[in-house]
Amino acid sequence: MTDAAALHQDALVIDSLVYHADGWPDDLRAGQIDAIQVTACHFECDFEQACQEVARWQERFNAPDSDWLQIETVADFDHARAAGKIGAVLGWQNTRPIADRIERLHLFHKLGLRVMQLTYNYRNMLGDGCLEPEGAGLTTYGRDVVREMNRLGIAIDLSHVGYRTAMDAIEASEKPCLVTHANAHVLSPLARNKPDDLIRALVAKGGYIGASIYGPMNWDGDAARKPGIDDYLRHVDYLANLAGPENLGFGTDLATGADLPKIAFERTPPRRWEGINTFNKIFGEAIPERYLAEVRSHRDLPKVTEALVKHGWPEAQIRGYLGENVRRKLGEIWGA
Repeated sequence: MTDAAALHQDALVIDSLVYHADGWPDDLRAGQIDAIQVTACHFECDFEQACQEVARWQERFNAPDSDWLQIETVADFDHARAAGKIGAVLGWQNTRPIADRIERLHLFHKLGLRVMQLTYNYRNMLGDGCLEPEGAGLTTYGRDVVREMNRLGIAIDLSHVGYRTAMDAIEASEKPCLVTHANAHVLSPLARNKPDDLIRALVAKGGYIGASIYGPMNWDGDAARKPGIDDYLRHVDYLANLAGPENLGFGTDLATGADLPKIAFERTPPRRWEGINTFNKIFGEAIPERYLAEVRSHRDLPKVTEALVKHGWPEAQIRGYLGENVRRKLGEIWGA
C-alpha cells in the first residue's frame, strides 16, 4: 500500500478556497499545504475596503522573512515550494469591489487578483446567488464581466452562484470555470451544493470542482451524528465518478489564523439559510466545529490523504486531487 504520509509530503497540495487567512502560517505548515486560494477581502467589501485588504496582503508578501509568496502564474507554485514559502492566490467571493466599473478589473489584475466569484449568496449587478428565490440568470453586464475576466486571465468561480447564473456563465465563458468549494447536491441537498447537470456542464467545458470539508455540505441531517471523513469520501467518490477524477480537487472553505474567534466575529456574514443555521446550533458556531468531526483545521488534512489511500484510490488520482488538477486548470485560464 502507498505510504500516505510520504505521498502527502511529496505531492503538490493546493487548497482551492480558504475564506480568510491572517498571515499566521502554523496550521498550513503543519498540514503540509503548499498553496491556497485565499479570499483576499470580505464578501461585502467595497472598492476602498478591497484596496485596503489587497494592500495588507502585499505587505505580507514583501515583509522581511515572509512566509508567503504571491501566486500570479502557475510557475509560481514551483517557486513557492523551492523557496519554502506558502503560495497565495488572491481571490474574491463577490464582485462588489468593481461595482459597475469594469475597468477596475485591470487594476486588481495588476495587483494579483487571479480568481473572482461572480456573486456571493445574493443578487448583484452580474446575476443571482444561490439563495435568491427567483433564480435569475447572468445579466448583460455580467456577460461583459465574463468576457473581460477571460481576456485578462481571471478565473471565474461559481461556488456561491445561483443555478441559472452559473449555467449562463459556463455557456458564455470561453475558458473553463471553477467551482472552488462545493459538494454534490444529490447527497447533501444544501443550496450551496451543486446539482449533477451543472457539474456535467462545468466539466464538459473543461471546468473544475473542489470538494469541501465544510460540515453542512457533507451532512445528512442527522442531529445525533456530525459528518466525518466517511461522509466526505462519499462526496469525493461521487464527484470523481460524475466529473472525472482529472477535474476534481479540494477547497476546504476553512479559515486559518492565530485568533479564530476574532476571525469568526469579523468574517462571518449574516446567514439566511436554514440548513447551515441548524447545523451550527447543533454542533457549534466556533470555526473548528463547522467542519468534519476529524478534520477541523488544515493541520488535519493529511488524514484525508490517508483515508483516500485506504479507500483504494491510485496514487496518481490522489496527486491530482491534492493539487495537480487545479494547477493545470489555472494554467489553462491564466495562460501560463
